[in-house]
Amino acid sequence: MSDALTTILSVMIIFMVLLLPFGFYRVWIGRSLADRMLAIEMVTSLLIGISLLVGLLAQTNITIDIGIILGALGFAGTLSVARYIAEGRVF
Repeated sequence: MSDALTTILSVMIIFMVLLLPFGFYRVWIGRSLADRMLAIEMVTSLLIGISLLVGLLAQTNITIDIGIILGALGFAGTLSVARYIAEGRVF
């Protein structure tokens, strides 16, 4: 992997990590349940991105698998909360 690509990926990881506290703040201070859910989705997306970028830098497949699992769990969680908001029940 070239030095330029390594530098770009490292900067992207740092940028995503710096965005995480803003998402956690919005989860904590969110005005409504939907607002908090969107913040959780943002944090999940950032974690998936960080996992995939670390996988590219380390050239390992396990972090890519972790990103896929986080995506699946985030999707299931979003569906559960959306159903709870819409219908008042989860299952």
